[in-house]
Amino acid sequence: MITVLASIQKDNYKTEIKSGSKSIISDEPHDMGGQNLGFTPSELLASSLASCTAITLKMYADRKKWDLAEAMIEVNFENEPRENLSNITMNIRIFGELDEVQRKRLLEIAHNCPIHRILQKPIEIVTHLKD
Repeated sequence: MITVLASIQKDNYKTEIKSGSKSIISDEPHDMGGQNLGFTPSELLASSLASCTAITLKMYADRKKWDLAEAMIEVNFENEPRENLSNITMNIRIFGELDEVQRKRLLEIAHNCPIHRILQKPIEIVTHLKD
């Protein structure tokens, strides 16, 4: 199980996020009343998919001993609350000495990253208010 702790205090809307000994800052942009000190929560969601996909491609290419010099993953995330719809578009660019069969296989592998699989399934969120 992964445990993450997010803590917000008086500063609008700077949020410190911790997992073990690691920490990052999330915030909202100035036009939303924030300080623009870190990724917005939506950017964090999109970056989870982008980074997981990149890592998955690198791990697979390394196992196959393929020459994947670089993978660039661009994720566009749109949330339409009024329509109860979210759209994610992912554009992948891969560089290296890869033939067409390897490139197609890497595209297939991109769909197997753990975050991609999580986002494609129904998600249950259970919330408790603790003392």
